[in-house]
Amino acid sequence: MKRINVGIIGLGTIGAGVVKVLRERRQFILQRSGVDVHLVLACDVRRAQAKKLKLPASIFTANPLDVLRHEKIDVVVELIGGHHPAKELILGALKNNKHVVTANKALLATDISEILQVARKYHKQLKFEASVCGGIPIIKALREGLVSNRVDSIFGIINGTSNYLLTKMREESLTFSEALARAKKKGYAERNSRLDIEGIDAAHKLVILCYLLFARLIPLEQVFCEGISDISELDVKYADEMGLVIKPLAIAKKIGDDVEARVHPTLLPKNHMLAAVNGVFNAVMFRGDLVGDMLFYGRGAGQLPTASAVVSDLVDLGREVQDDNSCKLVSIPRVKKVRRMQDIVSRYYLRFLAIDKPGILAKISGILGKHRIGIAQVGQKERRRAKFVPVVMITHHSREKDLWEALADIDRLAIVKGRTVKIRMEDI
Repeated sequence: MKRINVGIIGLGTIGAGVVKVLRERRQFILQRSGVDVHLVLACDVRRAQAKKLKLPASIFTANPLDVLRHEKIDVVVELIGGHHPAKELILGALKNNKHVVTANKALLATDISEILQVARKYHKQLKFEASVCGGIPIIKALREGLVSNRVDSIFGIINGTSNYLLTKMREESLTFSEALARAKKKGYAERNSRLDIEGIDAAHKLVILCYLLFARLIPLEQVFCEGISDISELDVKYADEMGLVIKPLAIAKKIGDDVEARVHPTLLPKNHMLAAVNGVFNAVMFRGDLVGDMLFYGRGAGQLPTASAVVSDLVDLGREVQDDNSCKLVSIPRVKKVRRMQDIVSRYYLRFLAIDKPGILAKISGILGKHRIGIAQVGQKERRRAKFVPVVMITHHSREKDLWEALADIDRLAIVKGRTVKIRMEDI
């Protein structure tokens, strides 16, 4: 039997879930894995959390330094989130001869290289399965199960809140505001949901996945990030009529020596596997040159799914620490630079609000043609008594910069009202 002694810092939703699993399933985990995961000390500045979790005084502290300095603790689990003091605590744990498990995607997205460097220096491990897609073992799969594969692209629905909103807009014909209110009521969206609906949360996770795939830390500001707040119920309806579904995708592609890294709403055919991923569920799809297409699906957030991923890392550490204490995440960079968004090539869904007069479509089409953008499909939607009517187009593959320039010209026309809506289409 192998035993690993654990200290937890942060007893919020996820931390409380980890405590619950370790206390209630310690024997079950031992029987299944041969590792005895023993909770030695739990820390939170809110002493009420100890009472809430029924923790005896002997294993609770309000001072995180007690966890870092405890001689018997082998691994520190950081679950407070954010950059500070989380980073200082993680580095302090490594320097105090302790392994680290974290779910802190925001911190890893900016500082994983530095933290891994310290981990290697002190011959310690950093594990972070819970930082991406909650209970889905995507990091373990990429680091271990697919180690012999060359993976050059990844497509993921990795934010459950955004996926829930678009699902409800499609299934129940809700507006974005109505869907967001529903999500907040059910607890699927935070009161301040900006990180989710603007794609920032997904961008953090994509940076981590790119680091695993390409051994290069992409600066967060170089990940193109576009949220879903501008998506209208009209766009959802028109997409459905064309056999398409709008999904909040995180995309990374190796193109030559470059990598594309982007997060944005994306149109997919209804028969695509990712199109069937609904509600708060997550899914990650990629292609290995040996295994072919693979899809990982499950709950990407929540107390117990995320706690499951944390405990999985703890069990792995229990198996590994007696064999090799060095940090194993070592690879050769596979890409040189991040491709600029203006240089990517895609197909596009465009929705204009144009004045209802003959010749309008020809005018718009002419501007698109001038900028080397071909039209694959076009339709004027239902006529209304209003002066302006929706016009929907699907383009052929075009360069993003060309589209930006074309839409700038079109949106200046007196015959067009407001800003053109564009949604990228992905050929997966």
